[in-house]
Amino acid sequence: MDLGFRGEVAGFYQRYRRGYPPAVIDVLVDVLGLTPADLVVDLGCGTGQLSIPVARRVGAVLGVDPEPDMLALARRTADEAGVHNTSWMVGSDREVTRLRAVLGQRRVAALTVGQALHWMDHRKLFSSATPMLRPGGGIAVLTNGIPLWLQDSPWSQALRQFLQDWFGTTLQRRCGSDSATQLEYADSLRSAGLVVTESVVEYADELTLEQMIGGVYSALSVTQLPSAERRPAFDQGLADALASHGPLVENVPVAMIIGHVQE
Repeated sequence: MDLGFRGEVAGFYQRYRRGYPPAVIDVLVDVLGLTPADLVVDLGCGTGQLSIPVARRVGAVLGVDPEPDMLALARRTADEAGVHNTSWMVGSDREVTRLRAVLGQRRVAALTVGQALHWMDHRKLFSSATPMLRPGGGIAVLTNGIPLWLQDSPWSQALRQFLQDWFGTTLQRRCGSDSATQLEYADSLRSAGLVVTESVVEYADELTLEQMIGGVYSALSVTQLPSAERRPAFDQGLADALASHGPLVENVPVAMIIGHVQE
């Protein structure tokens, strides 16, 4: 599936997409018993927002994503950060069965999916990936907050109205962050034979206007991204919509659903 997260969009994604606070990585390490000897597969890794901090705590991370431009930026970011125990592979959830044939049974400590599971067939993924997991290992689904334009704050409502007017559509997709979808993920992990643990790490951060615009651009496909000629009008329109709603404080709940193999 071509999601269009390439070219300029990959650059916006690398620069403006939120990473994960250390407390989130601590939860993964604690629940799954991750050690410096372990291998982790980060599926839908994007530009490495989750892969790189996890790599600092384990033996190796394999980041998998369908977009080569994303992977090129992930590789560069890891190298610049001095994280050299990462490898990057073009692929998607549909390649997990082949990946299992290469990596072997019961060899992977964790399969992580950060803010990407809504693009995948999670039921097939969980059943295909479970045989790869070592005892005590598991599948971790992370939802890194709620989309900027679907939050409850006045600035988010103003942003939503501006985007709906600009694109002429209603914005409703919550990217797996809604409670019904979270429940479905947990039930599917249990159906795959895993024991489920749920956890949330919450924090607040104030966004600049640049971060807000960049965050919106990072969520668009290359076909949706405003052209260079129209971008100044988009930026100004968004700035005007938010002008009376500062400060732009975002409350970020990082929800983790972890299905692990019972030892």
